[in-house]
Amino acid sequence: MKKTKPLRILTASDIKRNLERMAREILRHNKSTDTLAFIGIRTRGLFLAKRLRDIIKKSEGTELPVGEMDISLYRDDLNTLLPDGKTDHTRIPFDINDKTIILFDDVLNTGRTVRAAVDHLIDLGRPKAIHLAVLIDRGGREFPIAANYVAKKISLPSEGEVRLKMKEVDGKDEVIVTR
Repeated sequence: MKKTKPLRILTASDIKRNLERMAREILRHNKSTDTLAFIGIRTRGLFLAKRLRDIIKKSEGTELPVGEMDISLYRDDLNTLLPDGKTDHTRIPFDINDKTIILFDDVLNTGRTVRAAVDHLIDLGRPKAIHLAVLIDRGGREFPIAANYVAKKISLPSEGEVRLKMKEVDGKDEVIVTR
């Protein structure tokens, strides 16, 4: 099957606007920020979490804690991904017990990454709640997982690909889709 030209579905300004909306939703659904903490799944989920933290700090004057999660060692396809046994790069500089954790990922597809992240979190402690925030929900679940906060939902065949590009990693902000 021939791939078509990539289609930009979100520009930098679209991403910014959606993150601001997500920040308002998170604040509305969580009565207090006292027990709220963000954890981003490496790599782009971390930068999404940091951006949301900055938006909330600017609007509320409250700086929420942000951690970074590497789910590599929790994936069900670990042996094919890490034959040399790389180490875990998880950095969570706060106690997750009794916190409402907002887990950030860039694209939600099968649910396998989120399942691995939840397994990892549970091994680290007992959060009060775990909510999921994603920039793109593209459908195609293999696990019964749904995001609490979604910037954009799209329907894409399994052979399609969604790529989030972020300034921090890729030099620019956009979301592109290939079919």
